[in-house]
Amino acid sequence: MSYAKRNEFEERFEKMAEFAKCLSHPARIAILKTLAERNTCICGEIVDILPLAQSTVSQHLKELKKCGLIIGEIDGPRSCYCINVERLREMEKLFREIISSLDSDMSACSCT
Repeated sequence: MSYAKRNEFEERFEKMAEFAKCLSHPARIAILKTLAERNTCICGEIVDILPLAQSTVSQHLKELKKCGLIIGEIDGPRSCYCINVERLREMEKLFREIISSLDSDMSACSCT
């Protein structure tokens, strides 16, 4: 019987990997940036902003909602979305911690 090696890693590493996967397409980053710039919920405008088909935008919105970075209704013509600030802060904290840790761990590297 096999099991996922994923279970061998710290929970925070798993969360970071989920966030990284969620952000792994430039369209998703563009969606988040658009939502942040508008600083409000957006209803249906995202399709007009991105150079992608409605169905493709819907898939990206679905992925962002799945990882919790956006909230709102995604189905239907009057769908509204906004950034889940609490989840965004959680992601920021995780990445800051690991980057800080990597930076301090690498200060003793003699390979450079």
